[in-house]
Amino acid sequence: MIGLSIAIVLFHMVAFLTNHKLTKSQIVQLWTFTIALQLLTDAYIGKKYHGYWYFSGQIEWKSILIETVLIPPVNILFLNGYPFARSLMKRLLYVFSWTLAITLYECIALLPEPWGYFHHGWWNTFYSFLVNPFLLFIILKFYRWIRKLEDES
Repeated sequence: MIGLSIAIVLFHMVAFLTNHKLTKSQIVQLWTFTIALQLLTDAYIGKKYHGYWYFSGQIEWKSILIETVLIPPVNILFLNGYPFARSLMKRLLYVFSWTLAITLYECIALLPEPWGYFHHGWWNTFYSFLVNPFLLFIILKFYRWIRKLEDES
């Protein structure tokens, strides 16, 4: 729980102190979408297929922190620094860098408690490394859709 608490405070501080691109409305929409995507993913891979779990694997209040407040500021950081106007190579390198960082964080979260909280069943870090770019792409597409809707209104 110590590692999770430190991560939540650190991610929030950095995300909100460095945000220069996202509006409050975009942050709220991104936050809500992130929670929905996180819960859907965890329901299938975690609960139904026992690929991974948090803490004891049961539904517990501590897990709510992971599913509602840990990941959204990371997505804010990702989008705030995303090089939209740069070359495809720079954008791919940016996504690759974030994939490495997220995978490294997962390795830290796998540490024993009180520092870690994440546990693998049949899932492993390599699967995360392969899936994370797609999740970042989904977040990116959602953000672009939000911006398009805002421009239309």
